[in-house]
Amino acid sequence: MGKNTIVLYPSPAVGHLISMVELGKFILKHQPSFSIIVLITIPPYHTETITPVLKRLSETTSSIHFYHLPLLSLPLDSSTNSPHFETLVFKLLRMNTPHVEQALQTISQTSTIQAFIFDVFCFSALQVADSLNIPAFYFYTSGIASLSLFLFFSTFHHKNITTKNAETIDFNSPGVPPISPSDMPKVLLDHTSEAYQEFLYCSSQIPKSKGIIVNSFESLEPRALEAISNGLCVPHAPTPPVYCIGPLIATEGRDHECLSWLDAQPSRSVVFLCFGSLGSFSQEQLIEIATGLERSDQRFLWVVRNPPSKDELKSFTAPAEPDLDVLLPEGFFNRIRGKGLVIKSWAPQVEILSKDSVGGFVTHCGWNSVLEAICAGVPMVGWPLYAEQRMNRVFLVEEMKLALPMEDSEGGFVDAEEVEKRVRELMESDEGKMLRERTLRMQNAAKVAMTETGSSFRALTKLTELWMQ
Repeated sequence: MGKNTIVLYPSPAVGHLISMVELGKFILKHQPSFSIIVLITIPPYHTETITPVLKRLSETTSSIHFYHLPLLSLPLDSSTNSPHFETLVFKLLRMNTPHVEQALQTISQTSTIQAFIFDVFCFSALQVADSLNIPAFYFYTSGIASLSLFLFFSTFHHKNITTKNAETIDFNSPGVPPISPSDMPKVLLDHTSEAYQEFLYCSSQIPKSKGIIVNSFESLEPRALEAISNGLCVPHAPTPPVYCIGPLIATEGRDHECLSWLDAQPSRSVVFLCFGSLGSFSQEQLIEIATGLERSDQRFLWVVRNPPSKDELKSFTAPAEPDLDVLLPEGFFNRIRGKGLVIKSWAPQVEILSKDSVGGFVTHCGWNSVLEAICAGVPMVGWPLYAEQRMNRVFLVEEMKLALPMEDSEGGFVDAEEVEKRVRELMESDEGKMLRERTLRMQNAAKVAMTETGSSFRALTKLTELWMQ
């Protein structure tokens, strides 16, 4: 009955949406006969961030259909009852559930839905899939190590929740290094919060799916994958199959003046600093970064955004263009002329990392950025800002050994001395050289994983064959 269709349901965040669309492209590359439909949620809190991305995706991805769900009227003060932005996201996605059900029913009238793949944040859609008898798969947009920890979260909670000062205990999950409380997402330390309970419930629901699709590759995180596959992370229930189908990388293909500037720089001489679509710093922190870069005497390319709003909700919106002359130290641009380039708000990250002149990357450790750096063979300095990024830094530094840590104070502030030290270390030291060699080896492993005989290609082949049955 109708065309064989795969329905994708990303959470309303730019990085998650882009990864999901790349998954759709990869599926079509394997099985062009499938129809791919992406359910789109436009959130009421950062439309100016996601709308242009959606426009670009729809213009450049004609093979994928975007199905817009009805707009939700969520009060803009909804976040004030909780210190965690995730509470608002979960509330939005729960409100979306009837619209998702209606969309699947509508699509089913003209298509045969072979699989419903949804973001881990969209776990409330699992019951919809079950009620409509549609095979449900989770798409985990971060790495295997993070997945290992998240699958074990429910077990860890029940083991330690009655322990005095449970929020001070290291998170010991199978297959990954111990994670200190300071490196855990803040929401997972607040046991009384609504968002914590949502994550806890989500952790218990993932094993009920038909499978977990991860944007990573086996040789990048073998220890975590082995722990999951052996059932160590979900000790009291069967673990569904894990399909590592990454790295899925979205290329912009857009030109920018910085690319010609990079072409004029020596090989591996430039350190690139970029902190994701939502990464921004206070003016005080921007001044420290500028001072550290200037003192490091390294060539650099730095993407700067306006300082964040103090309003929790507005901090997840795209700020206005920054006034660099006001934000950065007086005379800074004269002193760095010829050695550094500062860009406002956005730059084509994948294209920049692929340039021969780029020798290092200071990153917020968002998973898409991590994969982009690995695929370009560029070693990193990890400077996490929010969500699971501090955990990712631990994995990058201690497990994968592809990054140096940017050390911050308890409040997250990094002084100019630390910026200078880490940039020099990455670009000049023997340890930086070893990081680069390991990253280049992992770059090759990523390429192999995506070939027709590679692990990621084979994993998706298993999935498409399953969906064709």
